[in-house]
Amino acid sequence: MKQRIKSLLFSFRTKVTTVAILALLFVATLSNFFITKFSIDGQFQQMRHQMMLVAQMASLMVDGDALMRVPLNHDEGTRSPEYRSILAQFYRIKALDPTIKYLYTLRKTDKADVWQFAVDADPVLSAEMKQRVRKDFTAYPGDPYFVGRFPEITAALHGPTADPKITSDEWGVKLSSYAPVHDSSGAAVAVIGVDMDARDVYSAQQNIRRAALAVLLAGIMLSLALGVLLGGRMTRRIKILMEGTRKLSAGDLEYRVQVRGHDEITELSASFNQMAASLSESRKKLADYFFRMVQSLVRMLEAKDKYTQGHSERVGVYAHRTALKMGYPKEQADLLKLAGELHDIGKLAVHEQILTKSTKLTEEEWELIRQHPIIGAEALKPVCFDEIIMSAVYSHHERYDGGGYPQKIKGEQISIFAQIISVVDAYDAMTTDRPYRKALDKQVAIDEMKTHSGTQFNPIVVEAFIRILEEK
Repeated sequence: MKQRIKSLLFSFRTKVTTVAILALLFVATLSNFFITKFSIDGQFQQMRHQMMLVAQMASLMVDGDALMRVPLNHDEGTRSPEYRSILAQFYRIKALDPTIKYLYTLRKTDKADVWQFAVDADPVLSAEMKQRVRKDFTAYPGDPYFVGRFPEITAALHGPTADPKITSDEWGVKLSSYAPVHDSSGAAVAVIGVDMDARDVYSAQQNIRRAALAVLLAGIMLSLALGVLLGGRMTRRIKILMEGTRKLSAGDLEYRVQVRGHDEITELSASFNQMAASLSESRKKLADYFFRMVQSLVRMLEAKDKYTQGHSERVGVYAHRTALKMGYPKEQADLLKLAGELHDIGKLAVHEQILTKSTKLTEEEWELIRQHPIIGAEALKPVCFDEIIMSAVYSHHERYDGGGYPQKIKGEQISIFAQIISVVDAYDAMTTDRPYRKALDKQVAIDEMKTHSGTQFNPIVVEAFIRILEEK
């Protein structure tokens, strides 16, 4: 009996099965570790980019000259109209994005490491902190803040940035991003800070770890079953799973492993694909959240000007219907609708007085207007990977004859999706009231498009859009 057990333990089949089990356990553990690390790191970097974008967008909505006029003392500062105006703007921004915990501005002082608060949307400490510091210590205008602990704040005078890791100070543990606030001359005069509660970051990471642990446990159980039942076939299938692990670790969340059969390895592969699909869906949801946030900022921009309210939404609807009329797939038409809603996002960087000016613009003001497609594309670049949206935002003011901006390209050099936005954008502008003129009649606008077909506009797009207007 002992001899039989000894023979079984040291048999070639047992050795192969043992090696197969250990190898599969190693692969499952290693892949789980790298995928979890990649997911957590990737999610954290996406949060940093998202926070940087929020800080950059918020800084564009702050009047640097008004901020510099806020007196840096408690009483005068909080009573000044500039303080109240900026504070109201901050509250609107926070209402649009509930993940923002703190929103504030800091100004430099004579001491390099000590700056002063100007406007803070939440000048209140926690009860615990009130016990440790004097009770009247709050972030009111003029209150000092030691920025030497956080070099990213100083660096933010040169462009948007974010802390590379979770940090803590008197106000708690958080993830912070910063962006410069410019005055009318273009000089960086202050820094706007946006804080996200670290608990939100940890909660998202914990969800990934739970999912990874569940997958790991399932992988261990399946490894034991597979090692006993399939030993000899395991090597080939492990290579497939390893390839999948490398693809996911490299960021290809759309990659799926193909393993045929009706056994446990097939189930493990299905779990692998399901996890990859979940990660891909999470990334898409983050992108969707970003686009909704940008859409909210566009609506805030339009809300300041009664003449352009609803303009972006109408452009999106017109572009969607035109793309379908021209025979493009629904998926591309849906993306073009989103591009239409976002095409003027760059105007957030243009002063309101220029956008609503009722008299002729100066050449300097026109130059600022011409920059908005470039600014819009740059704002979307960190999280937008779709060529339809990027080309439509960047090139919707190019002309068919090459006389547009910013690149002065012409004809087929211009993305067809940008040409669609160009036509419907012009039509909506003509048929709505503007500060410098009343709305044109629908037929007059159609005649204008026909007149400029082949010069300003693509004739094929004009023809398709006019058919839509004539139908309804």
